[in-house]
Amino acid sequence: MHRRERARMGLPPEPPRGKGVKCGLCDANCVIPDGGVGYCGIVMNDEGKPVNLAGAPKYGLLEYYYDPIPTNCVAHWFCPASTGLGYPRWTLRDGPELGHYNLAVFYGACNLDCLFCQNWFFRKLTLSKRPLLSFEKLVKAAFERPVTCVCFFGGDPSPQVANALLVSGELMRRASLMRICWETNGHLNPRTFKAVLDVSLRSGGIVKFDLKAWDPRLYLALTGRELGCVYENAREALMRSREREEVPLFTASTLLVPGYVDEEEVRMIARFIASLNPDTPYSLLAFHPSFLMSDLPTTSRRHALEAERAAREEGLTRIHIGNPWLLTRSDYH
Repeated sequence: MHRRERARMGLPPEPPRGKGVKCGLCDANCVIPDGGVGYCGIVMNDEGKPVNLAGAPKYGLLEYYYDPIPTNCVAHWFCPASTGLGYPRWTLRDGPELGHYNLAVFYGACNLDCLFCQNWFFRKLTLSKRPLLSFEKLVKAAFERPVTCVCFFGGDPSPQVANALLVSGELMRRASLMRICWETNGHLNPRTFKAVLDVSLRSGGIVKFDLKAWDPRLYLALTGRELGCVYENAREALMRSREREEVPLFTASTLLVPGYVDEEEVRMIARFIASLNPDTPYSLLAFHPSFLMSDLPTTSRRHALEAERAAREEGLTRIHIGNPWLLTRSDYH
């Protein structure tokens, strides 16, 4: 399925290896042949030089919109914008910042190929290489409305992380309060990821990893990629989360894909997180049939409750079931 879908898009079936130019933007470590593109589809080998087709860092292949606060993001149940957590340092008021906005930045490329992708339409941007927006325009957009936080997601921000970091630095320089948040699969270059953590730590923002599976074979089957540096990067984030206890620096979520991501997968992920910081917020997300797994049912209530119990048994203290309206009464899971 992965190979067929990627061939339809004209993308390599797996991260290219062999002779060529090494990219190094993320942990795919693509070695791109002359005239070819990397796994994400936006880095090209142009006569021996790596060229970002999105124009990073000064340009980004992206769309953006204003998300009224309180938002419906994965971290809404503990973030400063929606709850007032961390007042007065990290938020404007002791409660939701009503009347303010999150600038939601949707990047049009990804370094995974998830069969259940909930935001599969990012591929239209990858193929068309449109729209390309300058970082100046994105920064300007943040000041056209009362914006107090920005979230980079997609797709995934990792193939265009240079653009996101440039925008972040400019926003933090100009604004007295601008929390920088990320929703990512965690497949960043570990050196670059440290810069991502620094930005969120200093701004009061949050880094969210979508930890899709624990078993390497299941992860490969669902995403088309090996685990790479995901848990290495998560470990780094969990260790650094101790530097700012009033507002969590790191959170994780897991999509409960029926028949695949069961309570034992959740148990192992929760055990890993709890061994480093048991107070880390962890979201279990109800699955909605989408993309190439549109024939599956939604997550059952029983599935969600068993996963929640497994996470608590492993020592996590802050667990949230997201999208509960999708849960069915069926025992199938």
